[in-house]
Amino acid sequence: MSNKLTEAQNQLLVWIKEYIKDFHHSPSIRQMMSAMNLKSPAPIQSRLKHLQEKGYINWQEGRARTLRVAEELIDASSNIPIMGSVAAGGLIESFSDIQEELDLSDVLKKKGVFALTVNGDSMKDAYIANGDMVLMEPVEQTGFLRNGTIVSALVPGLGTTLKYFYKKNNYVILEAANPEYEPIKVNASDVVVQGKLLAVWRKF
Repeated sequence: MSNKLTEAQNQLLVWIKEYIKDFHHSPSIRQMMSAMNLKSPAPIQSRLKHLQEKGYINWQEGRARTLRVAEELIDASSNIPIMGSVAAGGLIESFSDIQEELDLSDVLKKKGVFALTVNGDSMKDAYIANGDMVLMEPVEQTGFLRNGTIVSALVPGLGTTLKYFYKKNNYVILEAANPEYEPIKVNASDVVVQGKLLAVWRKF
């Protein structure tokens, strides 16, 4: 497939880049519809699919907030977006509208890296404390994840949590690094692994 964009695809890509630059998180399908003066999500979804196939974005269909613009298309920046908070205790719903950034461009060059603020102490024995920032690398295929990897995982209806990842048969076990917390066992199909741990940033 040609990497050349149609006018409509380029218009959406330019708008998405500007939105992420201004707000530090990806837009919703509804926001894209409004910006493109469309009344149906279908044209937006079609354009996103083509942009992904041509290598301009990374996107999970049906999950607009997972959208990432390819690294080489983003204006040179020394900042990593802080995408919200992640539970390290009970499960909570994560946020995507915190407008802060970490300047770590000289340290991390991986594509799509994002940061989360840790809430809770369930990972304390992994030296991840309440209030720490964890830097995460997006995970596209959980099949390649090693058991014991620390991940941020979304359990629909419950929220996002930071835990050790273990897959056994058709189940995923999300295990804390604190004996006071019970493991979370769910069907593998019900879990979305958003990222795997790259580094921990602690402010003293």
